[in-house]
Amino acid sequence: MHMLIALAQINPTVGDIDGNCTKIFKSIEVARDKGADLVLFPELCVPGYPPRDLLHRKDFVQRNVNAIEHIAAACKGIIAVVGFASPNTESAGKELFNAAAICQDGKVLSVYRKRLLPTYDVFDESRYFAPGETNKSLNVTVSGKHVQIGITICEDLWNDEPFINRRLYGADPIADLAKQQVDLIVNISASPFSMGKQRQREELFSRQVAEHNIPLALVNQVGGNDDLIFDGASAYFDATGKCLVRGKSFAEDMQFVDTDRPATSPPLEIPEDIAAVHDALVLGTRDYVTKCGFSDVVIGLSGGIDSAVTAALAVEALGKEHVHGVAMPSRISSDHSVDDAQQLSTNFGIDHRVIPINRIHQAAEETLAKEFAGMRPGIAEENIQARARGAILMALSNKFGWLLLTTGNKSELAVGYCTLYGDMCGGLAVISDVPKMMVYALADYINEKAGTPLIPQNTIDKVPSAELRENQTDQDSLPPYDVLDAILQQYVEQDLDIADIVANGFDRELVVEIARKVDRNEYKRKQAATGLRVTSRAFGSGRRMPIAAKYTY
Repeated sequence: MHMLIALAQINPTVGDIDGNCTKIFKSIEVARDKGADLVLFPELCVPGYPPRDLLHRKDFVQRNVNAIEHIAAACKGIIAVVGFASPNTESAGKELFNAAAICQDGKVLSVYRKRLLPTYDVFDESRYFAPGETNKSLNVTVSGKHVQIGITICEDLWNDEPFINRRLYGADPIADLAKQQVDLIVNISASPFSMGKQRQREELFSRQVAEHNIPLALVNQVGGNDDLIFDGASAYFDATGKCLVRGKSFAEDMQFVDTDRPATSPPLEIPEDIAAVHDALVLGTRDYVTKCGFSDVVIGLSGGIDSAVTAALAVEALGKEHVHGVAMPSRISSDHSVDDAQQLSTNFGIDHRVIPINRIHQAAEETLAKEFAGMRPGIAEENIQARARGAILMALSNKFGWLLLTTGNKSELAVGYCTLYGDMCGGLAVISDVPKMMVYALADYINEKAGTPLIPQNTIDKVPSAELRENQTDQDSLPPYDVLDAILQQYVEQDLDIADIVANGFDRELVVEIARKVDRNEYKRKQAATGLRVTSRAFGSGRRMPIAAKYTY
């Protein structure tokens, strides 16, 4: 089998069928000009992934179907495999299939229907799609020779029982294609990023390829769509399971594979974990802001590590001229907080404003003095400051059309150490899936990458504090962050029972306290801004917990 394969790793926008097709047409042209026989595009790249309930709109589905005809017409002298939503003409089952159109010489040669539909974590494909029933190989003609190709879509490859310790599906598309003695397996994917996922994905695919002794060409979507970030890293594996070619991570790319000629250079490297999280957050921020129609963002700068890292990511995503930092000191704020916020803005060259909240804070206290008379000051008084800051930032957002980025991390959001309608105000929660200790790792990485302390060292070194009362520190209310993060990782991401976490070396009373805080604050998270997913279990669409519930440990 001799083929030149193009892996067209594009960044589609959900719903933008015309824009997505423009990317597809350009990629077909580039691939054809390079002499490619076959060009592969990501899963559901015509409507954009994940289209979610847009798939309930018949006009949307029809436009996506019409687009396939136009794409087929553009495939002169080249074969393209393109992901789209295909109507189910049968009288039973869901109305759509998650499908791949195989186009050549102006025609749709065949349509493959995805068989394994993930319905777990962030995936909900059984809500929209009926499963395909068979994996029938396709005979195509390349340079006058017949080639048997087996088409699969994303999850069709994720069914390796020894690797994942549990067989999720009754069908095995890879084994079915192997029985048909195909020359090549193609997989078009929209596989969302989480830390460590890139290596896991390649280990799984390499194992399966080697087991069946069939080469695999994989193209994966890249880009951010709402909370999900897609890392790309498309790849080609030879029949032994060795990765010969790999696409860029977190960027659009087109890689070419000559099946008869081994690559002359090693494949691009997969980034290390903290670098991958950094690049994912930059891409996710850029795409969320721009795909939602914004150009600028505003951030409340406290002088702390969370707002500093959020600002650094925003600058890299959008450019310094599009980032606006606002310091909002109160009478409780320390001098170093104001100074550190100013230094950060100077280091990054962003717009910096100082808007004190003293008068708003005092006016609110005076307004509530009668109602609060005789009661000790507490959280209600502290949160007045946070809500004053939220109101100011939202006013700037409304006035100037800037998207407000919230700066809370996953550790705080988990246990409710955040203020509704205060520091939780905003349109995008950039680091809401980043545990506190990883925030520090990101700060170190950002400074190391820059070769200079863009994030002030004092911001990294000082004791974390919300500064809502005199001499307050985070550890007044929370255990040390390294301990907290370890417990949260097991309780939230692994769903371990209390007894299992305790058996791993943690104090039972502390574990129960943290678990109760996580559970009690579900109502806050339901009202939080959309957050970018970078761990295996983020708060959001992949974790659906009840609010009005009672469960004893």
